Amino acid sequence: MLGEFITFAPMIKANDPSLKSWIEVQPNSDFPIQNLPFGIFKTQSSTSRVGVAIGDQVIDLLMLNKLGFLSDFKIEDSVFDNQYLNDFIALGKPFCSTFRQRISNLLNENNAELRDNKIARSKVLHSITNVQMQMPVKVGDYTDFYSSIDHATNVGTMFRDPANALLPNWKHLPVGYHGRASSIVVSGTPFHRPKGQTKPADAELPVFGPSKSLDFELEVAFIIGKSTELGQSVSTADADNYIFGVTLFNDWSARDIQTWEYVPLGPFLAKNFASTISPWVVTLEALEPFRTAGYQQEPKVLPYLEYKGEKNIDINLEVLLQPEKGEENLICRSNYKFMYWTMEQQLAHHTVNGCNINIGDLMASGTISGPTPDSYGSMLELSWKGTKPLKLKDGTERKFINDNDTVILRGYCEKDGVRIGFGEAAGKLLPAL
Repeated sequence: MLGEFITFAPMIKANDPSLKSWIEVQPNSDFPIQNLPFGIFKTQSSTSRVGVAIGDQVIDLLMLNKLGFLSDFKIEDSVFDNQYLNDFIALGKPFCSTFRQRISNLLNENNAELRDNKIARSKVLHSITNVQMQMPVKVGDYTDFYSSIDHATNVGTMFRDPANALLPNWKHLPVGYHGRASSIVVSGTPFHRPKGQTKPADAELPVFGPSKSLDFELEVAFIIGKSTELGQSVSTADADNYIFGVTLFNDWSARDIQTWEYVPLGPFLAKNFASTISPWVVTLEALEPFRTAGYQQEPKVLPYLEYKGEKNIDINLEVLLQPEKGEENLICRSNYKFMYWTMEQQLAHHTVNGCNINIGDLMASGTISGPTPDSYGSMLELSWKGTKPLKLKDGTERKFINDNDTVILRGYCEKDGVRIGFGEAAGKLLPAL
């Protein structure tokens, strides 16, 4: 295992497991006071704006600022009266950390400032069921990695052979490709089955039509919180200073289109039609208590990819499939700790050639599969390329995703009685247009 050089960071006050809020938080809630994720929401009577989730409530930061609760920060209302988090993120991680601490203090069970101000509470608090969540960030650039060794081994075994499952470069660098940012959509957004060229195994020439092998990909994504200049690199030691927070991510994939098109330049139409992101961004700071060791990396990586400490994160991940008129079916349980390459290594590799990054850029993990069949993070693996169909509660079977199926990703960390969750990333597949 990596993690030979362990560093101990000072306790972050806002992460204290003993903290309680005057807002009721159910034990299974994703959003206790130790989380406080940021997102963009709107109501029937309001514009899009920045909010923080706690329990089943959303805190309206624009109103909180207007009412003077954030006066020490001297933030313009426009930062919160905003379609995206980018301007808030641009204030910097030290600022955002201090800001998160202020929100934690305001929501603390012993703090009467907001708790006992009924008029302010009525303006600041919204039931999470009464808000519509929006895209959390304006994504300028999106990179998708291929960093789960179990997933890469499974795919390589299926399409090549077990002895050569991993390509020669795989254990030397985090493989990635530049994806399409414009088609990233927030959870709850339906999309249509993509069309493209495929080549049936028994056909001499390709055919055109809707994909017959539409798949989900269970991923976690991180959002860049600090820009760099062209030519600048980010080290693994400094990478956390450039990562604002983390979301769930479903990088939908048309496997039959991908099989035909991906040589020699990789995915194109097979991936660029839609990707689903969860609306709440959990800060990297809130995830610090859940750091854990990763896989042993052999052979030894090059110096720019080396790191100290435990940098993987113990995030329990679930995938559920729901037919149009049926129940949710739990089809996968995995964990982000199964990643071979860490966020820090991915960012260091991404920038080692001088590639500049910008606030709001999104970098996804690639499909996260564990070592057991129930932890495989795609239908391609779960049904083993369609040879082992999954049986659902309603008696139907799935090799891949059917029209009008909804796929739901959920994730949470749990330790010392604290559960830090991400909400969900859900998307419904509509028939091809």
